[in-house]
Amino acid sequence: MTDENDLSGLIIRAQSGFFFVLPDGRDQVVTCTLRGRLKNSRRSGDIAAVGDRVNFTLSTDGSGAINEICPRKNEIVRLDPRPQGVYRQIFLANVDQVVFVFACSQPEPHLRMLDRYLVIAEKQNIPVLIVANKVDLIGLAAAREIFDYYPELGYPVIYTSVKENIGILDLKAKLQGKLSALAGPSGVGKSSLLNVLQPGLGITVGEVSQFNEKGKHTTNFRQLHPLENGGWVADAPGWKSLALWDTYPEEIDAYFPELSVLVQYCQFSNCSHQHEPGCAVLEALAKGTIRRERYESYLRLKAGQE
Repeated sequence: MTDENDLSGLIIRAQSGFFFVLPDGRDQVVTCTLRGRLKNSRRSGDIAAVGDRVNFTLSTDGSGAINEICPRKNEIVRLDPRPQGVYRQIFLANVDQVVFVFACSQPEPHLRMLDRYLVIAEKQNIPVLIVANKVDLIGLAAAREIFDYYPELGYPVIYTSVKENIGILDLKAKLQGKLSALAGPSGVGKSSLLNVLQPGLGITVGEVSQFNEKGKHTTNFRQLHPLENGGWVADAPGWKSLALWDTYPEEIDAYFPELSVLVQYCQFSNCSHQHEPGCAVLEALAKGTIRRERYESYLRLKAGQE
């Protein structure tokens, strides 16, 4: 027999050991803590995170105790080396997609940064949506010259402009019903996009982002923001801090889709794709079937450079 106080829900915010859970079928958020047996268990990372589905027990005072964290389909993780071992910080769980917002101009698009973000998303197995914002500043044709290579790699691109109301409905449709993490450099117009999607949302997300950026390394204040038409968005200001220090150089090939399909055809199994004869990657580069800018991003990441 199920107790009526045993509930399931979604963690929509986490801060200082407290988890704010939205119960299924209800609109009143419950402040929860972890059950003692969960807190006392031997662990090498965060036990619960924003985006987790949990089972919890509601107390008479209105608070809750989390009994179980449901299995995750994925997680955005930062591996934090500590004296006692590597600690897994979970930024967000059960993500449907990460949305990388870059401007077409003002600031100029930093494609090497985008390539780094894409490698992290590939490594963590998170689907990607790229938003090329401020398209009005250079025109759609010029914007496509910059970003149209990415859909060929499996990364869809939406071209947007708040000023000219371009792509807003398309973006809204892509966010609807999904849990989306948003990331991108400063000044790209992310808050303006969020505000046109849902008035006031950009301001709210911006406040959380500033708190995260100004807080200490151990600060844990992450939050899901509901969309009126269904779905959630979470700001991911710490995306760049998801270091690839735990990634071996030979792994990087697998995280560039256009390269991963070629390496099997290289003459040497340990090919560095820089100077060897019979290198399928260098042949594709010479033919122009892979972009030199992407290849250079690959070399920098493989060398451990930003």
